Amino acid sequence: MSKHEPISAAIAGSDGAVMLRVKVVPGASRSRVMGMLGDRLKLSVAAAPEGGKANRAVCVLVAGKLKVPVRDIVVSAGITNPKKTLSLAGLTIEQVVERLTGTLPD
Repeated sequence: MSKHEPISAAIAGSDGAVMLRVKVVPGASRSRVMGMLGDRLKLSVAAAPEGGKANRAVCVLVAGKLKVPVRDIVVSAGITNPKKTLSLAGLTIEQVVERLTGTLPD
C-alpha cells in the first residue's frame, strides 16, 4: 500500500460506529493530514505526547476535517501508542470517506 491508497483502507464499521485507523506523529511543526501510510491515515500534531495533549490534538484535527464536534471523536485504542484507532460518532462510513478524501495531499 502506498500514500495514494484510498482513505477507505483506514476506515471500518464496528458496532454501529465508524472506526478510523491513524498513525500519529506528535511534536510536529503543525497539525495536518499527511496522507496514507499503509492502511492508516498519517497525521501530524503540534502537541507533545504528554498528558493526553497529542490525543486531544488528534481529536480536534479529525473533528475539524470531518466537520463534527470534537466530542464525537474518541481515541478508542492506542492511547499511548502512535498507532491509534478513533471512534467516530454520528457519521456513516461513506460520509467519512467523502469528507477525508479531500484532505489528502496529492
